[in-house]
Amino acid sequence: MVARSGAFPLSEPRLTGGTSYWLEERPTEGGRGVVMRAPRSAAAEEVTPAGFNVRTKVHEYGGGAFAVHGETVFFSNFADQRLYRQDGPGDAPRPITPESGGKVRFADGVVTPDGSLILFVRERHEDDEVVNELAAMPTDGSREPWVLAGGHDFYGAPRLSPDGRRLAWVSWDHPRMPWDGTELWVAELLGGELGEARKVAGGPEESVVEPSWSPDGALHFVSDRSGWWNLYRERDGIVEALAPMDAEFARPMWVFGVSSYAFLGDGRIACIYGRDSIQHLALVDPGSGELLEMDLPFTVYDYVSAEADRLLLVAGSSSTPMSVVALDFTTRDVEILRESARVEFDRAYVSEPRAIEFPTEGGPAAHALYYAPRNPDFAAPEGELPPLLVMSHGGPTAEASPRFDLRKQFWTTRGFAVVDVDYGGSTGYGREYRERLRGAWGIVDVADCINAARYLEKTGHVDGERIAIRGGSAGGYTTLCALTFHDAFAAGASYFGVADAAALARETHKFESRYLDGLIGPYPETAEVYRERSPIHFTQKLSCPLLILQGLEDEIVPPSQAEIMVEALERKGLPYAYLAFEGEQHGFRIAENIQRCYEAELSFYAQVFGFEPAGDVPRLEVRNLTT
Repeated sequence: MVARSGAFPLSEPRLTGGTSYWLEERPTEGGRGVVMRAPRSAAAEEVTPAGFNVRTKVHEYGGGAFAVHGETVFFSNFADQRLYRQDGPGDAPRPITPESGGKVRFADGVVTPDGSLILFVRERHEDDEVVNELAAMPTDGSREPWVLAGGHDFYGAPRLSPDGRRLAWVSWDHPRMPWDGTELWVAELLGGELGEARKVAGGPEESVVEPSWSPDGALHFVSDRSGWWNLYRERDGIVEALAPMDAEFARPMWVFGVSSYAFLGDGRIACIYGRDSIQHLALVDPGSGELLEMDLPFTVYDYVSAEADRLLLVAGSSSTPMSVVALDFTTRDVEILRESARVEFDRAYVSEPRAIEFPTEGGPAAHALYYAPRNPDFAAPEGELPPLLVMSHGGPTAEASPRFDLRKQFWTTRGFAVVDVDYGGSTGYGREYRERLRGAWGIVDVADCINAARYLEKTGHVDGERIAIRGGSAGGYTTLCALTFHDAFAAGASYFGVADAAALARETHKFESRYLDGLIGPYPETAEVYRERSPIHFTQKLSCPLLILQGLEDEIVPPSQAEIMVEALERKGLPYAYLAFEGEQHGFRIAENIQRCYEAELSFYAQVFGFEPAGDVPRLEVRNLTT
C-alpha cells in the first residue's frame, strides 16, 4: 500500500448554517491544527491561515479548541494560547484575549445564539497554582473574561440551551477523574451572569458526561449510573433512561469537544455506541426510546454533529481510513468530505482484526483484537510461526480500536502478528471492567498482556520465542513493568513511558496529579507501593533488549525518567537504543519523527530476533548487541 500523503487525525465536526466544519492535525506541518470548512455541495477549504495552530493546552491534552457562530470561527492558538476571532475564510484572525505568555488557556467554547458572548473553560496558571473555571467574554474582545462559575477543581462541557437562557456543565474535584465521578449542573444565564446552580445528576460514584439540549429544550446527558455509559433525559425534574443497554454511549473525557450524540431537526437522536469492540451508529426515538440501527459501511465512529436533516461524522472501518462523512436524510446521500489518509492499496494486504477473549487472573476473561500477518507477496518458511507484537494502549482507560490503522498494517505486512490488548481498566466493557485496574495498575494490565501472548502461543498462532511488547505513555508503563518484573517477553519498546510512578504523582500536571490515587493509592501515604510498582527502582531485574523513545518537551513524563532507564541498560550491558526528539511532547506529532520511530523499531526487532527487514530500512544502532 502506498500513502500519497501523510495520515492526519480528524476531529470535532460541526454543522452550522448548512456548512460543515472540522479540525485536522497535520503531521507534515509539525502537528499543526487546521480548521476546515465545506459549504454544502462545495469543495473543502482551509479556514486557518498559515502561522496559526489551532490547539489548546487546557488539561495538557486539549480538545475543544475552536467554536463556530455563523461564519465566524473562534479558536485557541497553540503558540500563545490566546483566543482568536476570524470572521470568515481568508480574513486575518485577531486576538480577543490579553497576552499571558501561555499562562491563560481556553477550551470548549460555546457562543450565545445572538453572537454577543462566548463562554468557555478557562485555565489560569498562577505561580504554583492552576485554577480552572467557567468564564465568559464579549465575542468582539471589548472586555476581558469574567468568571461564571468557580470553586471546583475542574469544569467541562458548557452547553447552552437553544434559547441561550440556560447553561449546563459538568464539574469534578480531586482525587476523582472524570470517568470516576462528575456532577452535572444547570443554571439560568441572565445578563452574562449565572443564576443559582442546580445539580441534576452525578456524584463520586457516577460519571456524567456530554450534556446537550434537544431542539425543544430538554436536557440530555450520558451517565454510567447503571454500570454502562447510557443516554438520559431530564424532563420536569425527572431523569429517565433512553434506550438502556449494556453498551457504552460515551468515552472517558480525556479531551474536550467530544460528541457522541446529536439531535436531528425532528428530535430524533443520532448516537454512537460501542459493544464488543465494534461501534454502531443508531437513531433513538425520544418518545418511545426505540433504537434503530443505521446500515452504514462503518464500524468505528469518533464524533457526530447534526443540523436539520443532516449528520456530520468522523467514521471509518478496519479497511477504510477515518473520514469526515456527511449524511443527508432527505436524499439518502453519503458523502466523504475528507479522508484522514489518502492511500492506494490492495485490500489483499489488509489484516482484518478479530476480537478474542482469553483467560486471565482475578476475574472474567480479558479482551483484545488480534491481527494475523498478511502479505500476499510473501510466505513464511514451512512450519515457522510469526513473531508477535503485543500492543498496550495508553490512558490506561483507552480501548483497542478496529479502525484502519496504517501503523498496525506496517507490522502485519512485514510478517508480525499483532494483538491490541484491552486489559482490565480499558473502556468499552462497562464500569466494572474499567475498575478492575483500581489500585492495581502495573499488575492487572501487565497480567492481561502476558496472558494475551500466552493464549496466542498456546493456540498455535505465534512463535513463543519471539514476542515483544510495546506501548506509549500509560502503555509504556505497562511495557516497562512487564519487562522489569516478568520474563514473558523477548524485547520491548517504550514510547514516553512512565518509569517512576511516584515522580508522576509528584511532578505531573494538575489534571492527572491525583490520577494515581485510584490506580495505585494516595501519595505519599502509600509511597512504598509506588516504589514497588516503579520499574526505575528495579532496573537490575531487566533482562531483555529495550528500545526507548522520548519527546524532549514532554511535561507529562519528563525525559529524566527515560534517561535513568537508559543509564541502567548501559550499566547492565543489555542491548538497547534511545531516541530523543526535539520539539516533541507527550505523543509524537511530527511526520518525520513518527516515520523514524517505526523504522527504528522495525530495525530493532529485526536485529534482536535475527532477521533482515524487507525494504530500505535504516539500520538502528543498538548498543551492547552482540551477533
